[in-house]
Amino acid sequence: MSFPQPRTPEEDLAHAKRRLSLPSVVAICGSTRFMAEMTEADLLETKAGRIVVKPGCDMKSPHEFWSDPAEAEALKVRLDELHRAKIRLADEVLVVGDYIGDSTRAEIAYARSLGRPVRFTHPEVDPDA
Repeated sequence: MSFPQPRTPEEDLAHAKRRLSLPSVVAICGSTRFMAEMTEADLLETKAGRIVVKPGCDMKSPHEFWSDPAEAEALKVRLDELHRAKIRLADEVLVVGDYIGDSTRAEIAYARSLGRPVRFTHPEVDPDA
């Protein structure tokens, strides 16, 4: 008698999304200097029928939440962890902007290590192209 192989958490999530008939989920990545472009990409992806997750904080703009440098550093760590969770949740990643910094490069590598397709608004900046 053969027993079914246990599924990974990722396979469980994909199965649940299919059972719930959820639309594709897109994680938007990129430098927060491109927040306006991310908002436009969010609009286009949503119009195309996709669920969008993207950075929710622009730490390059002044705000009381990150005015203290020590608190800002701790927040950045938490936001990076949160964004990796968004990438795990997503079916694909859309990289916005014509510049790829270290954080975005790491997000692209992480997405690809999970087998997530990665699209670019500016394909010429793909570090693996």
